[in-house]
Amino acid sequence: MEKTLTFQHVSYLWDEAKALEISADEVALFLYRSNLLGADLRLTNYAGGNTSCKITETNPVTGEAAEVMWVKGSGGDIGTLTKAGCANLYVEKLHQLKGRYRGLEFEDEMVGLFEYCLFDPKCATPSIDTPLHGLLPFKHIDHLHPDALIAIAASKDGEAIMKEIWGDTMGWLPWQKPGFDLGLQLEKIVADNPGLRGVILGGHGLFTWGDTSYESYLNTLEVIEQAATYLEANYGKKGPVFGGEKSAQTLDAAGRRTAAAAVMPVLRGLASGHRRMLGHYTDDSRVLEFVNSHDLARLAAKGTSCPDHFLRTKIRPLVLDADVMQSDAASVKTYLEGQFEAYRKEYAAYYERCKHANSPAIRDPNPVIILWPGVGMFAFAKDKQTARVAAEFYTNAINVMKGAEAVSTYQGLPEQEAFNIEYWLLEEAKLQRMAPPKALSGKVAYVTGGTGGIGKAICEELLKFGACVVAVDRDRLEETQTDLRRQFGKDSAITAPIEVTSAESIAESLKAGVLQFGGVDIIVNCAGLSISKPLAETTQADWDILNDVLVKGQFLVSQAAVTILRQQALGGDIVNIASKNGLVAGPNNVAYGTAKAAQLHMSRLLAAELGADKIRVNTVNPDAVLRGSKIWEGDWAAGRAKAYGITVEELPQHYAKRTLLGEELLAEDIAKAVRVFVDGSLSKSTGNVLNVDGGVAMAFVR
Repeated sequence: MEKTLTFQHVSYLWDEAKALEISADEVALFLYRSNLLGADLRLTNYAGGNTSCKITETNPVTGEAAEVMWVKGSGGDIGTLTKAGCANLYVEKLHQLKGRYRGLEFEDEMVGLFEYCLFDPKCATPSIDTPLHGLLPFKHIDHLHPDALIAIAASKDGEAIMKEIWGDTMGWLPWQKPGFDLGLQLEKIVADNPGLRGVILGGHGLFTWGDTSYESYLNTLEVIEQAATYLEANYGKKGPVFGGEKSAQTLDAAGRRTAAAAVMPVLRGLASGHRRMLGHYTDDSRVLEFVNSHDLARLAAKGTSCPDHFLRTKIRPLVLDADVMQSDAASVKTYLEGQFEAYRKEYAAYYERCKHANSPAIRDPNPVIILWPGVGMFAFAKDKQTARVAAEFYTNAINVMKGAEAVSTYQGLPEQEAFNIEYWLLEEAKLQRMAPPKALSGKVAYVTGGTGGIGKAICEELLKFGACVVAVDRDRLEETQTDLRRQFGKDSAITAPIEVTSAESIAESLKAGVLQFGGVDIIVNCAGLSISKPLAETTQADWDILNDVLVKGQFLVSQAAVTILRQQALGGDIVNIASKNGLVAGPNNVAYGTAKAAQLHMSRLLAAELGADKIRVNTVNPDAVLRGSKIWEGDWAAGRAKAYGITVEELPQHYAKRTLLGEELLAEDIAKAVRVFVDGSLSKSTGNVLNVDGGVAMAFVR
């Protein structure tokens, strides 16, 4: 089937050849359509909206044909939707629930009844939007939250604008919380108005449909395209967007990043009063247009309209004063502390004004979205993905405000309605069903030497337990980042170049981590090299490079990182990877062994100094990790083999045999030791040394 429109504001992604391959499977085609719609953030947000299809299945009890609806399950994302993420329900049974419905006061009890309508009892949990799809007569339905449509839905004159664009081919339902009653209203408006191609839900979003997956897809794109075209034609007619720029206070790109990096650890510390948060920063042009505008304060105070936006971003953002934020660091910190305290008090007052007798207890009162004119937007949440998505949702809300103000007046969700969504008992139940956080969730690890064998193993171990990672090194950066993200997700890790002997390079790599995640919690000094030579053959250059990389590098990294840890005021961990050679004197090893001993004692000194800041400093001493370790790729292996009078090939067995346990040491063994120091297992230990050497009696710490 040929494409019927040239789209300017949405992405037409339908591949007829791909669709033909799966055309015999109606559910597969429905999932294909859903994934295409979810791939374009202009159509709907991450995990926002839902799609459905109705097909004929065989009732396993009676053997008779039955109409069954497949629909996105609770908490899913249409962009990545699979069969496992769908609920499937008998359509006839859903309609029979109309006889059980007792009115708006009893909405929530209907959700429990959805389970009695399931075709497959093992399918995903049905969402609150299930009746909105199930009570409509159409085979294929898309419910999305496109910015262009919500701009109209959140306009004071939204219904009149709808008529101007689509005439009588679209229907309008005023704002109402999703539920069974809204499904009944959708059913009625469609029955009363034959020929509708869709319905706009006031302040909320869009319903569109079709007889086939393709027809539904095309109808959805066409409606959104027409809305976006209408908005574009009206930008500027009422005056400058958002009232124009308030002042020329936008910094250049480098200046914005520097300003953001300087303040993010402070913001993160303040945002982490209830649980440790991760951050996201953006200076997207759409954000800058909004935060630098005359209308910022007025529109930000109105909050968002779409429930999906609101649930991710809280009732309203914290807006910073650009002039005060130009003060010295101490004054800025004092100002931010006051702003956060005021926000918390206002949030508590909002809770008290709106709560019901059965409302869940007040949640974290700290802001999720923080707007800084001239610099951009910050978002803080329990993990990086949630923070990033919250920022994306607020950017969507900005788009909505822009469109609504261009054609009418923007209207946010009424406060009580917002509260009823935020503290909805069904949303609370969804939160309670979420898996408990992993031991390192919400923490950021900065690992030097992070692309080498031991360093990468440390990154992988910390990621496995929920941390985000900044792996810094001199090489293998792109391949390491790609591999870590492949294993643990695109929001899990970044890499950055570093020279550990350069304070400037260290500062830049830490800045990259701060801008990506908001701060740092765990510092692992793993960068290293090794040179094995007798005293007579050891050059001054050998001595200098070993002490520069191992000792000076550890000092400079720790010094820079502690500044960030103190800004956050959340405590932290420094783990230094030293060596058995810091405790045991061996032949042909004077420069390396001395540097390792210095690393070990520096760790003790830092532990003594930083305890008052709740910063723990501990040391892991590996020995002879050959497989995958960078230091064994050069002359070190040959030097150690020469010292012991054996061949390089004999080294693994030589090192294993000399240990009490007779075991070969692996990079993963070192990684586990690091993790134990930082995952809470040893939260009251600092200044300690953990040997991971298979048992070398001479290295016992006495």
